[in-house]
Amino acid sequence: MKVLPPIFLSGNGTSRSLECPIIQSPLAGVSDQIFRKFVRRWSPKALLFTEMVNAKSLELGYGEEKVIELSEESGPIGVQLFDHRPESMVDAAIKAESSGAFLIDINMGCPVRKIARKGGGSALLKNPDLAQAIVKKVSKAISIPLTVKIRLGWCETTSDPISFALRLQEAGAQLITVHGRTRKQGFSGSANWEAIAKIKNSLDIPIIANGDIKNSQDAIKCLEITNADGLMIGRASMGAPWLVGQIDEEINKQKTFRTPDAKMKISLSLEHLKLLVSKKGNHGLLIARKHMNWTCRGFQGSSSLRHKLVRARTPHDAIKLLEEELLKFNKDI
Repeated sequence: MKVLPPIFLSGNGTSRSLECPIIQSPLAGVSDQIFRKFVRRWSPKALLFTEMVNAKSLELGYGEEKVIELSEESGPIGVQLFDHRPESMVDAAIKAESSGAFLIDINMGCPVRKIARKGGGSALLKNPDLAQAIVKKVSKAISIPLTVKIRLGWCETTSDPISFALRLQEAGAQLITVHGRTRKQGFSGSANWEAIAKIKNSLDIPIIANGDIKNSQDAIKCLEITNADGLMIGRASMGAPWLVGQIDEEINKQKTFRTPDAKMKISLSLEHLKLLVSKKGNHGLLIARKHMNWTCRGFQGSSSLRHKLVRARTPHDAIKLLEEELLKFNKDI
């Protein structure tokens, strides 16, 4: 397999280069600054994203915590916005750019009902005129590159993803990420990589493939089928912040990545928990529970450990559990 070259994007005055073609997807309730810190540990040059941001909320001054610290982070960080009002999208994009966003991404693929029923996310797949107008207005309002994430359409019977993607390209999108399912599918069934290939063959701008990429073998197969310029890794990275770096290393450098062992996973969970508690107080434990549940898997005794962790009543109790597990490894040395 050929090595994937960097991806070059030209904004409305500011050009950017994606040196790593493997991208970490924005994940609601997951890809906060602390999660990005861990992804960055294995992927120093990859494009990462904040959690998806409601453009109207950002315009009104809410949700700023998701973008206010961007300039303090190393490596490229994009901001993904969603809404159906062009003016709100423009104002939010300008705010995100001033906060240090590497690029702006517009979400036109989120299948969540509460977002789609208000006209945002995947609802824009049903309104190509509005989708095109949003891209055109936002791309003219910012100097950094504008990208878009889409699905294959609202449903199989009415979708025309090539035509839709071409309109976004014409409006000023510099790159399009395609999730290989329709909105109706949600996350069920299999991603249609062949459909992504057809979009790639029809457009001039870079295309990023997304959907069902859980490991390096999936990544290689997806690239062979789609001929995409890069890949976006989503749900598979929950509990595995090393995955973007692993895939990048194994497909581009042809090296065998050392997947974290049990001790490293427990140590990572402990570090993650302490950082969340330090930033969020007792609420940090509630956030950490899902991360610990995802990360502490695949080793002897992991099921029992997860059972105890999700029932820990205080941060101190959870920290003690993880520290005791680490001590067992130290005794075995």
